[in-house]
Amino acid sequence: MIQLADVSYGYGDADLFSGVSLDLQPGSFYFLTGPSGSGKTTLLKLCYMDLLATSGKTTFFGKDAREMERNDIAHARRRIGVVHQDCRFLDHLSMSDNVSLPLEVAGKPRDTENLAELLGWVGLSSRAHAHPPELSGGERQRAALARAVITAPDVIVADEPTGNVDWEMSERLLSLLVELNKMGKTVLIATHDLNLIRAAKAQVAVRVLRIRDRKVQEAGADL
Repeated sequence: MIQLADVSYGYGDADLFSGVSLDLQPGSFYFLTGPSGSGKTTLLKLCYMDLLATSGKTTFFGKDAREMERNDIAHARRRIGVVHQDCRFLDHLSMSDNVSLPLEVAGKPRDTENLAELLGWVGLSSRAHAHPPELSGGERQRAALARAVITAPDVIVADEPTGNVDWEMSERLLSLLVELNKMGKTVLIATHDLNLIRAAKAQVAVRVLRIRDRKVQEAGADL
Protein backbone atom coordinates (compact mmCIF):
# COMPACT_ATOMS: atom_id res chain seq x y z
CA MET A 1 0.00 0.00 0.00
CA ILE A 2 2.68 2.47 1.06
CA GLN A 3 6.34 1.69 0.43
CA LEU A 4 9.48 3.64 1.27
CA ALA A 5 12.64 2.30 -0.39
CA ASP A 6 16.07 3.60 0.72
CA VAL A 7 14.48 6.93 1.62
CA SER A 8 16.32 9.88 3.11
CA TYR A 9 15.03 13.19 4.35
CA GLY A 10 16.93 16.17 5.62
CA TYR A 11 16.82 19.86 6.40
CA GLY A 12 19.64 21.86 4.85
CA ASP A 13 22.80 19.79 4.50
CA ALA A 14 22.02 17.28 7.26
CA ASP A 15 19.89 14.16 6.93
CA LEU A 16 17.33 13.64 9.68
CA PHE A 17 17.31 9.97 8.68
CA SER A 18 18.60 7.98 5.72
CA GLY A 19 18.35 4.59 4.08
CA VAL A 20 14.81 4.01 5.39
CA SER A 21 12.79 1.17 3.88
CA LEU A 22 9.26 0.48 5.00
CA ASP A 23 6.38 -1.51 3.51
CA LEU A 24 2.95 -0.93 5.04
CA GLN A 25 0.89 -3.97 4.11
CA PRO A 26 -2.93 -4.13 4.12
CA GLY A 27 -4.29 -4.87 7.57
CA SER A 28 -0.97 -4.37 9.36
CA PHE A 29 -0.46 -2.52 12.65
CA TYR A 30 2.73 -0.55 13.23
CA PHE A 31 4.12 1.57 16.03
CA LEU A 32 6.92 4.06 15.42
CA THR A 33 9.07 5.04 18.40
CA GLY A 34 12.17 7.10 19.00
CA PRO A 35 13.39 10.03 21.09
CA SER A 36 12.06 13.54 20.62
CA GLY A 37 13.61 15.14 17.55
CA SER A 38 14.47 11.81 15.93
CA GLY A 39 12.06 12.38 13.05
CA LYS A 40 8.90 10.44 13.92
CA THR A 41 6.54 13.18 12.74
CA THR A 42 8.63 13.76 9.62
CA LEU A 43 8.51 10.08 8.73
CA LEU A 44 4.74 10.06 9.18
CA LYS A 45 4.48 13.07 6.87
CA LEU A 46 6.35 11.13 4.22
CA CYS A 47 3.82 8.33 4.67
CA TYR A 48 0.82 10.59 4.09
CA MET A 49 2.40 12.69 1.33
CA ASP A 50 2.79 15.91 3.25
CA LEU A 51 6.53 15.78 2.48
CA LEU A 52 8.51 14.35 -0.41
CA ALA A 53 11.66 12.33 0.30
CA THR A 54 15.02 13.98 -0.37
CA SER A 55 16.17 10.76 -2.01
CA GLY A 56 14.94 7.23 -2.48
CA LYS A 57 11.58 6.03 -3.73
CA THR A 58 8.13 6.34 -2.17
CA THR A 59 5.21 4.43 -3.64
CA PHE A 60 1.55 4.95 -2.80
CA PHE A 61 -0.98 2.31 -3.82
CA GLY A 62 1.26 1.15 -6.64
CA LYS A 63 2.31 4.58 -7.98
CA ASP A 64 5.67 6.30 -7.65
CA ALA A 65 5.14 9.57 -5.76
CA ARG A 66 7.46 11.50 -8.08
CA GLU A 67 5.41 10.48 -11.10
CA MET A 68 1.99 11.18 -9.62
CA GLU A 69 -0.05 14.07 -10.98
CA ARG A 70 -2.19 16.36 -8.84
CA ASN A 71 -5.34 14.24 -9.21
CA ASP A 72 -3.39 11.08 -8.36
CA ILE A 73 -2.06 12.71 -5.18
CA ALA A 74 -5.50 13.94 -4.14
CA HIS A 75 -6.97 10.48 -4.67
CA ALA A 76 -4.18 8.79 -2.70
CA ARG A 77 -4.49 11.23 0.18
CA ARG A 78 -8.19 10.44 0.48
CA ARG A 79 -7.19 6.84 1.16
CA ILE A 80 -5.07 7.90 4.16
CA GLY A 81 -6.72 9.20 7.33
CA VAL A 82 -4.47 11.31 9.56
CA VAL A 83 -4.79 12.06 13.27
CA HIS A 84 -2.49 14.99 13.94
CA GLN A 85 -0.79 15.54 17.26
CA ASP A 86 -2.26 19.01 17.76
CA CYS A 87 -5.89 18.14 16.82
CA ARG A 88 -6.77 21.44 15.18
CA PHE A 89 -10.42 22.27 14.53
CA LEU A 90 -12.45 25.22 13.27
CA ASP A 91 -13.80 26.71 16.47
CA HIS A 92 -16.84 28.34 14.84
CA LEU A 93 -18.14 24.98 13.60
CA SER A 94 -19.79 22.30 15.69
CA MET A 95 -17.93 19.10 16.36
CA SER A 96 -20.10 17.18 13.88
CA ASP A 97 -19.41 19.78 11.18
CA ASN A 98 -15.66 19.56 11.87
CA VAL A 99 -15.78 15.78 11.59
CA SER A 100 -17.60 16.08 8.26
CA LEU A 101 -15.14 18.52 6.67
CA PRO A 102 -13.10 15.84 4.82
CA LEU A 103 -16.27 14.82 2.98
CA GLU A 104 -16.76 18.39 1.80
CA VAL A 105 -13.13 18.64 0.68
CA ALA A 106 -13.47 15.36 -1.22
CA GLY A 107 -16.70 16.51 -2.85
CA LYS A 108 -18.73 13.76 -1.20
CA PRO A 109 -22.24 14.18 0.19
CA ARG A 110 -22.74 14.25 3.94
CA ASP A 111 -24.62 11.16 5.11
CA THR A 112 -26.39 12.11 8.34
CA GLU A 113 -27.05 8.49 9.31
CA ASN A 114 -23.44 7.41 8.81
CA LEU A 115 -22.19 10.48 10.68
CA ALA A 116 -24.44 9.68 13.63
CA GLU A 117 -23.19 6.09 13.62
CA LEU A 118 -19.57 7.24 13.55
CA LEU A 119 -20.07 9.68 16.42
CA GLY A 120 -21.70 6.90 18.40
CA TRP A 121 -18.76 4.62 17.65
CA VAL A 122 -16.30 7.12 19.19
CA GLY A 123 -18.68 7.89 22.07
CA LEU A 124 -19.49 11.47 21.07
CA SER A 125 -23.18 11.34 20.14
CA SER A 126 -24.12 13.69 22.98
CA ARG A 127 -21.42 16.19 21.92
CA ALA A 128 -22.36 16.48 18.25
CA HIS A 129 -23.41 20.13 18.55
CA ALA A 130 -20.65 21.22 20.93
CA HIS A 131 -17.91 23.50 19.61
CA PRO A 132 -14.22 22.57 19.86
CA PRO A 133 -13.39 24.89 22.79
CA GLU A 134 -16.09 23.07 24.80
CA LEU A 135 -14.51 19.64 24.31
CA SER A 136 -12.15 17.93 26.72
CA GLY A 137 -8.77 16.63 25.58
CA GLY A 138 -10.09 13.11 25.24
CA GLU A 139 -13.15 14.26 23.33
CA ARG A 140 -10.97 16.23 20.93
CA GLN A 141 -8.78 13.18 20.30
CA ARG A 142 -11.82 11.00 19.58
CA ALA A 143 -13.27 13.69 17.31
CA ALA A 144 -9.94 13.81 15.47
CA LEU A 145 -10.08 10.04 14.97
CA ALA A 146 -13.65 10.26 13.69
CA ARG A 147 -12.63 13.00 11.26
CA ALA A 148 -9.72 10.86 10.04
CA VAL A 149 -11.90 7.85 9.23
CA ILE A 150 -15.09 9.49 7.92
CA THR A 151 -14.00 9.03 4.30
CA ALA A 152 -13.37 5.29 4.94
CA PRO A 153 -9.61 5.41 4.28
CA ASP A 154 -7.47 2.30 3.85
CA VAL A 155 -4.66 3.58 6.10
CA ILE A 156 -4.83 5.39 9.46
CA VAL A 157 -1.77 7.41 10.49
CA ALA A 158 -1.76 8.83 14.02
CA ASP A 159 0.90 11.09 15.55
CA GLU A 160 1.03 10.70 19.36
CA PRO A 161 -2.78 10.26 19.56
CA THR A 162 -2.66 9.62 23.32
CA GLY A 163 0.00 12.18 24.20
CA ASN A 164 -2.34 14.57 26.02
CA VAL A 165 -4.82 12.23 27.70
CA ASP A 166 -4.81 9.98 30.76
CA TRP A 167 -4.32 6.21 30.65
CA GLU A 168 -8.03 5.40 30.74
CA MET A 169 -8.61 7.54 27.65
CA SER A 170 -5.46 6.15 26.03
CA GLU A 171 -6.89 2.65 26.36
CA ARG A 172 -10.19 3.80 24.87
CA LEU A 173 -8.48 5.38 21.88
CA LEU A 174 -6.31 2.31 21.42
CA SER A 175 -9.40 0.07 21.43
CA LEU A 176 -10.87 2.14 18.60
CA LEU A 177 -7.66 1.88 16.58
CA VAL A 178 -7.48 -1.87 17.22
CA GLU A 179 -11.08 -2.22 16.06
CA LEU A 180 -10.23 -0.36 12.85
CA ASN A 181 -7.30 -2.70 12.30
CA LYS A 182 -9.53 -5.75 12.81
CA MET A 183 -11.79 -4.29 10.12
CA GLY A 184 -8.83 -4.51 7.72
CA LYS A 185 -7.40 -1.00 8.04
CA THR A 186 -3.65 -0.47 8.11
CA VAL A 187 -2.62 1.48 11.23
CA LEU A 188 0.62 3.40 11.84
CA ILE A 189 1.04 5.17 15.19
CA ALA A 190 3.95 7.30 16.36
CA THR A 191 4.25 7.19 20.14
CA HIS A 192 6.71 7.40 23.01
CA ASP A 193 4.33 5.45 25.29
CA LEU A 194 5.69 1.92 25.71
CA ASN A 195 2.68 0.92 27.84
CA LEU A 196 0.43 1.70 24.88
CA ILE A 197 2.53 -0.57 22.67
CA ARG A 198 2.40 -3.39 25.22
CA ALA A 199 -1.38 -3.02 25.54
CA ALA A 200 -1.75 -3.23 21.76
CA LYS A 201 0.44 -6.33 21.56
CA ALA A 202 -2.00 -8.11 23.85
CA GLN A 203 -4.80 -7.53 21.33
CA VAL A 204 -3.39 -7.65 17.79
CA ALA A 205 -0.25 -8.55 15.86
CA VAL A 206 1.98 -5.49 16.11
CA ARG A 207 5.29 -4.51 14.56
CA VAL A 208 7.37 -1.89 16.35
CA LEU A 209 9.79 0.35 14.46
CA ARG A 210 12.37 2.52 16.20
CA ILE A 211 14.25 5.51 14.81
CA ARG A 212 17.81 5.38 16.11
CA ASP A 213 21.02 6.91 14.75
CA ARG A 214 19.15 8.25 11.70
CA LYS A 215 17.96 4.75 10.79
CA VAL A 216 14.63 2.95 11.19
CA GLN A 217 15.02 -0.46 12.75
CA GLU A 218 12.57 -3.10 13.89
CA ALA A 219 12.52 -3.15 17.69
CA GLY A 220 13.16 -6.37 19.54
CA ALA A 221 10.86 -8.31 21.84
CA ASP A 222 11.93 -6.21 24.86
CA LEU A 223 9.06 -3.75 24.34
